[in-house]
Amino acid sequence: MTTLTSTPRADGFRMPAEWEAHSQTWMVWPERPDNWRLGGKPAQHAFTAVACAIAEFEAVTVCASAAQYENACAHLQHERIRVVEMTTDDAWVRDTGPTFVTNAQGELRGVDWGFNAWGGFEGGLYFPWLRDDQVASKILNIEGCDRYRTEGFVLEGGSIHVDGEGTLITTEECLLNHNRNPHLSREQIEAVLADHLAIDTVIWLPHGLYNDETDGHVDNFCCYVRPGEVLLAWTDDPQNPNYSRCQEAMRVLKNARDAKGRALTVHKMPIPGPLHATQEECAGVDRVLGSQERSPEVRLAGSYVNFLIVNGGIVAPSFDDPKDAEAKAILERLFPEHRVVMVPGREILLGGGNIHCITQQQPAAIAS
Repeated sequence: MTTLTSTPRADGFRMPAEWEAHSQTWMVWPERPDNWRLGGKPAQHAFTAVACAIAEFEAVTVCASAAQYENACAHLQHERIRVVEMTTDDAWVRDTGPTFVTNAQGELRGVDWGFNAWGGFEGGLYFPWLRDDQVASKILNIEGCDRYRTEGFVLEGGSIHVDGEGTLITTEECLLNHNRNPHLSREQIEAVLADHLAIDTVIWLPHGLYNDETDGHVDNFCCYVRPGEVLLAWTDDPQNPNYSRCQEAMRVLKNARDAKGRALTVHKMPIPGPLHATQEECAGVDRVLGSQERSPEVRLAGSYVNFLIVNGGIVAPSFDDPKDAEAKAILERLFPEHRVVMVPGREILLGGGNIHCITQQQPAAIAS
């Protein structure tokens, strides 16, 4: 693995859309006891179900600590799942893993963004985060991919979505948050994104989902279905704390033009719930100074938008909620060429995210 001093765009590389072909998907095995209840055991069963669902469509690599390697291997016995040993701080590989970029010749490289646990000492979710900041580099080393490191620039993969044709969607709540890159203006942040992802247009939604502890990651709120079409988490209930967020996002999306000059078609996805952790679920989480506190009072940021597009499939969360069936029907309508698989997402949600947050796709290309 070589660390390059140029930028992906200058070298002819871009971030592909999620629906472009994958060689595999990456995950990290959960075990952090101050985030995952009961030492991560319920979460491990949930992650196993996600990994096995993805493996129906493409290969999966799961990174597990030395202490959990044998246990992870025992859970993940599938011909398309491999387990590799890796030290991490937690299991959110969407945010800690590399953003893969490809060129017209089919070569593959990776962007290794700075990581500060969603805010560092100003609202971050744990400390230290050094091992998580190393995850992208370790994955790229395993795959033999050259690396672009954005030293001094913090970004999580869950805070962006691209259409593969020059447009990126994000939220001001996250990328303009003082706890990410306070030394940079909106225009300077856009320039970094343009250089590293080869995008030309940024669509800024004001906020993400209410109570999203990542400071409003877009992947829990709005995603691309295909170029020119997005799916937005939605509520018609003025009493829902997400109501104003949905309304303002819709206004932005209806007035936006993408890099190709297209107006966007906006599809709506109902928001489940309200969902809350139980007292018992919260009691199972270790209490550690500096870690995110868990409380039954806090409304969980559950979202059906937090799904992963894989080769020929959609792997999406269900919540044992009345809206589960409607969510699956919407995904089947929007992705007629894909098979939609719903996997229980509650345990993952209790840790602060969902299926898209715990996965990172690797495009089907050859390491350069």
